[in-house]
Amino acid sequence: MAVPKKRRSKSRKRTHRSLWKIALPTMASCPQCHVLRIAHRACTSCGYYKGSVVLKIKENQPKEA
Repeated sequence: MAVPKKRRSKSRKRTHRSLWKIALPTMASCPQCHVLRIAHRACTSCGYYKGSVVLKIKENQPKEA
């Protein structure tokens, strides 16, 4: 039966175990503007979260020459 030659350190062991949960965040559509956003986060395009404004979003205004 195969046996490891050297002991795996605590930091290597914990790093190895922590990699199973790395994944892309779940995306959901915003109910206000219907743009994809990360679930359970404020929308970056309109600033709404759970029906209320939580972020102030600057609107791009065209510059006059």
